[in-house]
Amino acid sequence: MGIIQRISAIFRAKASAALDRAEDPREMLDYSYERQLEMLQKVRRGVADVATSKKRIELQAAKLEQSVTKLDGQARAALQAGREDLARVALERKKGVQVQLQGLDEQRAQLQGEQDKLVTAEQRLTARVEAFRTQKETIKAQYTAAEAQTRIGEAVTGISEEMGDVGMAMNRAQDKVDTMRARAGAIDELLESGALEDLGSPGTDALDRELAKLSAGSGVDAELAALKKEIGGGTAPAAGELGQGTGT
Repeated sequence: MGIIQRISAIFRAKASAALDRAEDPREMLDYSYERQLEMLQKVRRGVADVATSKKRIELQAAKLEQSVTKLDGQARAALQAGREDLARVALERKKGVQVQLQGLDEQRAQLQGEQDKLVTAEQRLTARVEAFRTQKETIKAQYTAAEAQTRIGEAVTGISEEMGDVGMAMNRAQDKVDTMRARAGAIDELLESGALEDLGSPGTDALDRELAKLSAGSGVDAELAALKKEIGGGTAPAAGELGQGTGT
């Protein structure tokens, strides 16, 4: 096979696959049903045409039978009148009409046979079309149900995938929250232990903080002694007494 033939075969295969994807079997079933109905209508028209032709022959035969009766009466009347020659002519015409009647009877019998065959074919075709219609509707319903199930399955699959992504995002967010909480707790512990400098007091260390506490405590003791002296009229405590504290 040449390259052109291979390319053509590949193209036909792809085109057929595309048609299979685009083809809706319900539409194809409806189309087939319509074609069968058209065929059934043609058969019924054929039955009607044959019946019409047979009816015309029957009407024509009825007229010829009337002619036979009339010619027979004319022949009898001619003989009664002594005109044998006229009677012979009437009988000859009668014979010709009878020959025509015989031909019409043969045609009518032939048409009757064709009509019977067409009627039988029409009945069988009607039964087949009706059976196809029932099967068609069943297959269409099954296809519709399968299509709905497929769409539901695809939707559920999409939801599952989306929920999986949401779950992963929530897990990542929770991990970040836990990490931030752990960091905040560690920083608090370091600040309480003094391992980290207090961001609110830049340039101070542990020694500075202790000296500041001592200075603050001495200032409070001096102010307390002055207040006692003012109220009690006593003397101010010595500097050594400030550190020990006095109770009154």
